[in-house]
Amino acid sequence: MNPLVPEAIADYLPNAIQLAYLLAAVLFILGLKRLSSPATARSGNMLASIGMFIGVVVTLFDRDIISFEFIIAGIFIGAIIGAFLARKVQMTSMPELVSLFNGFGGAASALVASGEYFRLATEPFGGHELGAMVISLFIGSLTFTGSMIAFGKLKGIIGGSPMVYPGYKVVNTTLLIILLVFAVLFVVDADNRTFYLVITGLALMLGILLVLPIGGADMPVVISLLNSLTGLAASATGFVLNNNLLIISGTLVGSAGLILTMIMCKAMNRPLANVLFGAFGTEAAGPGGTTADMGKTVKEVTAEDLSVMTTYAKRVVIVPGYGLAVAQAQHVIREVADFLESKGVDIRYGIHPVAGRMPGHMNVLLAEANVPYPQLFDMDDINKEFEKTDVVLVIGANDVVNPDARTNSNSPIYGMPILNVDEAKSVVILKRSLNPGFAGIDNQLFYGENSYIFFGDAKKSLETLIQALKEL
Repeated sequence: MNPLVPEAIADYLPNAIQLAYLLAAVLFILGLKRLSSPATARSGNMLASIGMFIGVVVTLFDRDIISFEFIIAGIFIGAIIGAFLARKVQMTSMPELVSLFNGFGGAASALVASGEYFRLATEPFGGHELGAMVISLFIGSLTFTGSMIAFGKLKGIIGGSPMVYPGYKVVNTTLLIILLVFAVLFVVDADNRTFYLVITGLALMLGILLVLPIGGADMPVVISLLNSLTGLAASATGFVLNNNLLIISGTLVGSAGLILTMIMCKAMNRPLANVLFGAFGTEAAGPGGTTADMGKTVKEVTAEDLSVMTTYAKRVVIVPGYGLAVAQAQHVIREVADFLESKGVDIRYGIHPVAGRMPGHMNVLLAEANVPYPQLFDMDDINKEFEKTDVVLVIGANDVVNPDARTNSNSPIYGMPILNVDEAKSVVILKRSLNPGFAGIDNQLFYGENSYIFFGDAKKSLETLIQALKEL
């Protein structure tokens, strides 16, 4: 009997636990709904957090929980680590942190399912329990190693280019088939622990081999997919534990992540199979990004020139990319925008669905700088406005503004929807150099007749722009 539960109410406890789980599930759903808008995202996150807190606390009263002290210790340790990360991790490192969260979530699901298997090894399992156990172990282990590889690529520990070898698709397919065979064998003979260990080893290996061939340009999609898989692993673990809250919350995470993955694939005009198995970025359509290679020249612009262009413009559209996050220039661009607004300039931000290195990266980055949400426009809406725009400031974005996606049928990104910034009267690209982006291809926008390059670190360049604006 659970020492936290008085004997007088022990008989009513199971129903009370399920009602509390239902309340927590409702809070998860409401929180997820409110996360769909930056205006309500903070309250949505709070609702979901309350739901999780209720779920954890109520679990303490479950009769199957004997050593509840470990759960309490986990809550405090996790809270301390979470508070530390929330204060110390920079926005530039948020994609890597999300990858770690995905990985640890998958590992937790696999470990919980494993713990239940070894704890009850002497008791007979039902077929559905064994099936859920295999799914949790397989997806959880694969997600863990896959997320660690994604973390390494985002952090720069592993090269961002696709790492392929002859026949890698055949090897991965063969490993998957072998894994499925052992999964069936395990369900048939659950007493043979060798099958369980082989499934674990193959899943861990497959996670590594699946993510290594995926290039840095596709990391936002990979992160979203891994997040979805983590949810599915948690849901499968819920079936193993017969825990309704875990089933519901895992399903919510899995479905939301999958929907986001498909939205991002649509934004790149590429099927998910091509993202996972296409080794995008191994072939570049053009030289490595230098004007000497192309035989073309670019027009440079100074802070003084740009101050005149923007001050006397009617509309300025800012297109952020990962370079803005690297330079930590979100607060400075907000200062530039505020100054121009005070002069009567219409300021807007154009956000591509896959800009940055994780889903919603640019939205979160700009929200950190208190950029008004009504000024943020998605790709479909802002593309209608570029023809009526005087100046576009491209800060750190590359592949998502490359005209080759519309005009060059030989380009690897041909057909990908982009921000049509080249249709504006003037385009100013803030870059350190003419190096290509994650896709590894040269950007023809640099050489356009209406394009200008403002070389330098984005933050420092914007600071000089502010000074020039004030002097003007």
